[in-house]
Amino acid sequence: MNDIFRLTTRRAEGDLALAALAGDLDLTTAPALRAEALDLIGRGHRHLVLDLEAVSFCDSSGFNALVAIWRCAQEADGTLSLAAVSGRLARLLNITGLDTLLPAYPTAAAALAARRRGGEAGAS
Repeated sequence: MNDIFRLTTRRAEGDLALAALAGDLDLTTAPALRAEALDLIGRGHRHLVLDLEAVSFCDSSGFNALVAIWRCAQEADGTLSLAAVSGRLARLLNITGLDTLLPAYPTAAAALAARRRGGEAGAS
């Protein structure tokens, strides 16, 4: 695809980090996402929220990266939540069953609020 991929850490306090993704999440960009997200977790931000509002495309490599990040967060006794997931991506998460592992929220603020409440209840 042709959108340039970026991951920008918007917030990293204590054990929580919010990162915004932009562009295509595919075979060429998934390794960068995985590396940057695992770096955040490795620095102690074991609860990670990924804002996908500006993600224009996601293929199976992107899904694999999300699962790898989720596994790493789990190993660190943390969580991975998604925010602002597009309708198409939400449908693919549902079809693949990944929506049971990766709670999705309508906005980054909603995902952060759920994390502050200490759980993933209320994901949609």
